[in-house]
Amino acid sequence: MCLGIPGRVVEIHVEEGRGALMGKVDFAGVRKDVCLAYVPDIRVGEYTIVHVGFAITRIDEASAEETLRTFHALG
Repeated sequence: MCLGIPGRVVEIHVEEGRGALMGKVDFAGVRKDVCLAYVPDIRVGEYTIVHVGFAITRIDEASAEETLRTFHALG
């Protein structure tokens, strides 16, 4: 089973030397570098599902918050 985690995009940039679209994504206070190549139209403030360092889809804020509440309830 694979698990994708929702997070909010807080920064977008192009990686020097490689040209990859990258960003910082906030996961409830923890910020990670994430590849945004699969969601090139995503904007700062939007939510995405991230799996193994790659943003794989954009989701709305309500869905992201519901998923995060479920994860929190599960411990």
